[in-house]
Amino acid sequence: MKNKILSILKWLYPGIGIKRWIVVSAFGVILVIIGSVRLRTEEYLIVQILDAIVVLSGIIILILGIRHMIRAFIAVFMPSVKDKGLVDILYQRKYLGRGPKVVTIGGGTGLSVLLSGLKEYTSNNTAIVTVADDGGSSGRLRQQFDILPPGDIRNCLVALADAPTLMRDLFQFRFDASSATELAGHNFGNLFITVMTKLTGDFEKAIKETGKVLALKGQVIPSTLDNVVLVAIHNDGSSTQGENNIGKAHLPISSLYIKPASPLATPEAIRAIEEAEIIVLGPGSLYTSIIPNLLIKEITDSIVSSNAIKVYVCNVMTQPGETEGYTVSEHIKTLVAHSHPRVFDYCIVNTGEMPREILRNYEKQNSYPVINDKKTIEGMGYRVIEDNMVVCDTVIRHDHLKLSRIILGLIEEV
Repeated sequence: MKNKILSILKWLYPGIGIKRWIVVSAFGVILVIIGSVRLRTEEYLIVQILDAIVVLSGIIILILGIRHMIRAFIAVFMPSVKDKGLVDILYQRKYLGRGPKVVTIGGGTGLSVLLSGLKEYTSNNTAIVTVADDGGSSGRLRQQFDILPPGDIRNCLVALADAPTLMRDLFQFRFDASSATELAGHNFGNLFITVMTKLTGDFEKAIKETGKVLALKGQVIPSTLDNVVLVAIHNDGSSTQGENNIGKAHLPISSLYIKPASPLATPEAIRAIEEAEIIVLGPGSLYTSIIPNLLIKEITDSIVSSNAIKVYVCNVMTQPGETEGYTVSEHIKTLVAHSHPRVFDYCIVNTGEMPREILRNYEKQNSYPVINDKKTIEGMGYRVIEDNMVVCDTVIRHDHLKLSRIILGLIEEV
């Protein structure tokens, strides 16, 4: 009993921020009681008006006191309320929590752009991400610490994060590549995930714990926990091993496979696909971000058997070393050849024009707008959704909010 009393009294300790609002609320209650009693017994109109003002003032003070008390309590468990406000927090937890279950499949920056839009409309997001990356910071960490590459995972975690901007910037911070240190070129988020993997002893658990730090509006799941390597077979019969080397080879790709030949899908990824209302492939690098996930047979089979709305978001621009000269239908043919014709039903294609001065920079790298051959696509049995959905500053990318609205809008049509 004594301990309970002491626990209650702790709320009155200095610095907690509750005591003052208890006093304010109590003062409001006193004013309401005094004003109500006088209002019932007083005969003079002027005095009644004054008593009514006292009651009204008491109610206002009481509401303010209770409001600040609730805010102080919530701030303990939800610190972000200070930055966003109580209404925004309630909106996210209630409205976004009732949003559709969306599964996105891919990797790289393309998928993270889409996720940053989807999280504004639903918090039931699951990103299934490739772990075939072996270049840059991810590749170095993969070799040195024998872990799965964290780069694409990190991008998706940051995209779904509801953490403060400074925290997101911290996870994307990259050490100067020209510095003569071991950290040169490394990304802080990659290092964080590496440390978490060593602490927990499990890459998947490390991702979940990192997601808690970033307060995700959804979850990020690796497509497999096997240490896979991507191999491309070129039109001339030669082969290139390693995701980072495939684009650099600048040779037309005939087919793609992964080693080991039959990697196991992550059980959480299969479960998410089975429960999904919408499944989205892309946007992202066709050969090195999207297809590696579909080469895992369990994932492809689960998508095909799903009753969800299935969408492929085609890239806006062709990618040097991978899809040079490809039309939209050629993207689709490649995707289907490595998976199954029913991995998607809808194809989203950009029809917006891009500024000529920006296109010139892309053309120097042999990258051009993907040609929309709509009739060919429809002849293959897919529905084409066309819209102007690009934004251009120094680079060309999808408008994440507009693309998200188009995808989620498909639910209303079914």
